[in-house]
Amino acid sequence: MKDHYDIAVIGAGPAGMSAASLAAAHGACVVLLDEQMGPGGQIYRDISRQKAADLTILGSDYYRGKVLVDRLAASAVEHVKGASIWQVSAELEIGLTVNGVAHLITAKHIIIATGAQERPFPVAGWTLPGVMNAGAAQILLKSSGIVLPDPIFVGSGPLLYLIAYQYLRAGIKIKAVLDTTPRSNFSASLRPLVASFRQIGQLWKGIGWLRELRRSGTDFVRAVEDVRIIGTDAVTGVEYKKKGTWQQLGTDTVLLHQGVVPNINLAMAAGCVHHWSEMQLCWNAAIDDLGHSSVDGISIAGDGVSIMGADGAETLGQLAAIGALQKLCKLDPHTCLRLAEPLLDIQSRRAPFRRFVDTLYRPAAQFLHPADETTVVCRCEEVTAGEIREAVRLGCKGPNQLKSFTRAGMGPCQGRFCGLTVSTMIANELNLPVSEVGAIRVRAPVKPLELGQLADLCSLE
Repeated sequence: MKDHYDIAVIGAGPAGMSAASLAAAHGACVVLLDEQMGPGGQIYRDISRQKAADLTILGSDYYRGKVLVDRLAASAVEHVKGASIWQVSAELEIGLTVNGVAHLITAKHIIIATGAQERPFPVAGWTLPGVMNAGAAQILLKSSGIVLPDPIFVGSGPLLYLIAYQYLRAGIKIKAVLDTTPRSNFSASLRPLVASFRQIGQLWKGIGWLRELRRSGTDFVRAVEDVRIIGTDAVTGVEYKKKGTWQQLGTDTVLLHQGVVPNINLAMAAGCVHHWSEMQLCWNAAIDDLGHSSVDGISIAGDGVSIMGADGAETLGQLAAIGALQKLCKLDPHTCLRLAEPLLDIQSRRAPFRRFVDTLYRPAAQFLHPADETTVVCRCEEVTAGEIREAVRLGCKGPNQLKSFTRAGMGPCQGRFCGLTVSTMIANELNLPVSEVGAIRVRAPVKPLELGQLADLCSLE
């Protein structure tokens, strides 16, 4: 690892890999920084270690990531693994820790491709042992071949169905799927569905997952209106409400999911402007067509901008690389336009299907701001929904002021797991749009950094 590069790409998912490979192919000196020990991000996690025999379990879409990994391996990109990025500054300085040693490096241009994270799903009992995000269960399956027995899947969205389908293909009996998709979403999604006929294959793929779940005999409960996870020292079951009536299922494993949202902490800490998306109910980065953010020299790509899926993230990564190369005068304007135009056309054609997915799987209000006052919202500081509402009644007007009232958002994750819920709850209590309430302010270091590491900070020669 050197102390300076033309382009530094943060995140080795589909956006980061495609950005780094394209930039290096056009003569840029590129470093790819990633926390994992292998390329792929969350979508293609551990793809380079998987065997073809696993194809029936993880699915053909997962193995498409091998093309990106092979392209990266054949490129001149310097791939730094196990790098925890704790700072990106407006001066284009990157703070990172590798093997317990902190470093500062610089780049002429930085592309942030930190991908997505699962949306917070704060329901009563979600902090009990035995409760996991469905995405975490998928990580176990991809990285270690570990599956959790007799699970109940709770929530909504394509990823929930995909992971349940993968569990079935792995030979695991699923106790139940409790689908929280509101019935009203189906009628609201008809218009964008009609407009997305070009990507009808994606729809049939999801229908296939659902058909497999039903054929397996899995108890599939639609239009679940509310959920409570029960237990004292660990999960013992799930209570769910449908048509106003509560019912109960026993289990010791609950997998929660209600969609994914951009992982924005690093970009926000760098000062990049974000706007509230009423469509995706999350913060989206403000970028131009070539990925440039509001901070000169910093681009944002992939699901870290807005949720587009693996193919969309790959395209955004390529566009960000083209923009960075143009900014560094490694591409002339004519070549830049020639490379970018077909990619922008692809993104335009994908947009209607994305609107369909966002409309169909829009989370119900009761799962965005929990009614149960004892539900923990900020897991780091153990702040409950009741405490947040009490702070608002006492005069708290926004998530950053809430830190003084309750310490919500002041834990190690800096609001990564509670920020959306906190902003949404305050907006709901004040009857204001979330865009007016704002987001939790994130500052470096965005990842844990030991005082000794900071004291010993060095730049590599």
